[in-house]
Amino acid sequence: MDKIKIAIADDNRELVGLMQDYLNAQPNMEVVDVAYNGKTCIEMLNSTPIDILLLDIIMPYLDGIAVLDAIKENGDLQKIDVIMLSAFGQESIMSQAAEYGASYFIMKPFEADRLAVQINHIMNSRTGMSGQANKLTTEDRITNMVKDIGIPPHLKGYNYLKEAVLLVLEQPDILNKVTKVLYPGIAAKFDTTSTRVERSIRHAIEQVWNRHETVDHISKIFGYSAAHLESKPTNSEFIAMVADSLRLEMRNNND
Repeated sequence: MDKIKIAIADDNRELVGLMQDYLNAQPNMEVVDVAYNGKTCIEMLNSTPIDILLLDIIMPYLDGIAVLDAIKENGDLQKIDVIMLSAFGQESIMSQAAEYGASYFIMKPFEADRLAVQINHIMNSRTGMSGQANKLTTEDRITNMVKDIGIPPHLKGYNYLKEAVLLVLEQPDILNKVTKVLYPGIAAKFDTTSTRVERSIRHAIEQVWNRHETVDHISKIFGYSAAHLESKPTNSEFIAMVADSLRLEMRNNND
């Protein structure tokens, strides 16, 4: 089996060494190159074939955003998935990085096993998307719909919401146990608290409902009237709407 080829761009040499040791110890991963500043990172990307780039936002010469911009603008650079690493959680910076194509954000400090899980998740999603549309995995369909709804991928609620929909599709009755089962299950997976999961999902929904044109767009996706959607749904109502729409979509594709 081919190993996942990973490159790291971060000026913290101690952290780079720790990530290298951990990822190289994984049976399906290999760190093939490292860079300690943005300029060297661009040179590395031009010369080293990789699958995943672990990219720090703050680096000398060129920061992570500038590297992302170069990847986006330079058609000669390879198509890769980028995981952004940052010790700061400014929403404006993360939003800009998401627009430039970052696949995921991990806040420092982080557990190494969480990084490995996310790398595997991205590669599994890429494999699923390479097939025909009717062979999309359930997780791919959820991702596509959440993106289509317009929820910004840099928000924590983006990933919490995707996980909530997946759990509801697998266990429909869990909607009756949102606070006792659903939120705690998501919190355990993402190493956070039920309260933060609830608040983050609510914040993500609010980001959509604060834009009127997005509500009109959602009415077309779900088949509800715009008037019906004027009132912002609760977390559980929104999760149910997404899950029901996906069930219908998958049923139609199977017919």
